[in-house]
Amino acid sequence: MPVLAQWRQQGLFRRVKDAMPSVTNTNNASICCGVWSDQHGITGNSYFNERSGREEYMETADLLLAPTLFQRAKKQGVKSALLSSKKKTTTLLSAGADVILSAETPTQDWVKRLGPAPDIYSREINYWLWTAAIDLLKNRRDLGCLYIHTTDYPMHAWPPGAKESKEHLARLDQLFGEAAAAAPDAAFLLTADHGMNHKTLCWDLEKACAQRGTPIRIAISAERDRYPKHHRGHGGVAWIYCNRPAEIDAVAKNISKLKGVEAVLSRSEASKRYHLMASRIGELAVLGDRDTVFGQLETESEALPPEYRAHGSVHEMDVPLFIHNAQAPLSSEEFQYNWQLAHWLYR
Repeated sequence: MPVLAQWRQQGLFRRVKDAMPSVTNTNNASICCGVWSDQHGITGNSYFNERSGREEYMETADLLLAPTLFQRAKKQGVKSALLSSKKKTTTLLSAGADVILSAETPTQDWVKRLGPAPDIYSREINYWLWTAAIDLLKNRRDLGCLYIHTTDYPMHAWPPGAKESKEHLARLDQLFGEAAAAAPDAAFLLTADHGMNHKTLCWDLEKACAQRGTPIRIAISAERDRYPKHHRGHGGVAWIYCNRPAEIDAVAKNISKLKGVEAVLSRSEASKRYHLMASRIGELAVLGDRDTVFGQLETESEALPPEYRAHGSVHEMDVPLFIHNAQAPLSSEEFQYNWQLAHWLYR
């Protein structure tokens, strides 16, 4: 990736941590709002809505409790655009954006300009999205801020060394260069919402607890979203809701004995350690090791195939951060987490 190599040499680069759980919605909200989850309220891709008594997706703007980058920009008279391969990002972060585009569900105007968007489960949808971004950089000079979010389907599908993965990254790198050439006065801020690892084992915690004499109300995989082909809804963090408070300790004890469970934290411990909104996580937080995820299965556990890749745990927290062509006096020491990427803008 020669363009990123140049940005690293000429600009600001640092390896940073993401926010937990290391899933898309939590980190997109953190990056867009520039705050921890305990302020913006997005604790995963899914959560347990205690009012409705159902597991629901965390992808609507009413769940976001902190101002977005777009709202901050608007207060300073700056127009902005939100572009995402995935529709869920546009429904979650749309507040304040003047232009909103989802490559998953593009308008007919965009289809006429760029042709039909590729399938959401493809590398090519990211190329289409960046082509749309370059179009805006060239033709909408009234826009002062663009937020561009690609899909991680290629990273779920192929390991870094695979031919398909290298081709994808090389093409993205070319598009970064084209975007910079289209707007030479623009600063480019780039980071990731999470890392990715191969996983070997999945637990269905509801079934596992029932088999051990401590049935629970529900187990929520923080990674579950509308894109099951990515990861089957399995992730490295799960929220546990018990039937009665008196059973919490026994449930925690049984779960902690399961192979691959790295930690079982109380609600207060998890919210304090990972800056999470306590009212939107379970009574227990279960963290998997580097090889283990949690989700719904036909049996209590399942060995995962060699091609399976997912995230969500502390083992996917390491991500890169680049800032290229920024005129502001910035120091790499200011950036320890990915959510700090743009928190200094439009304040």
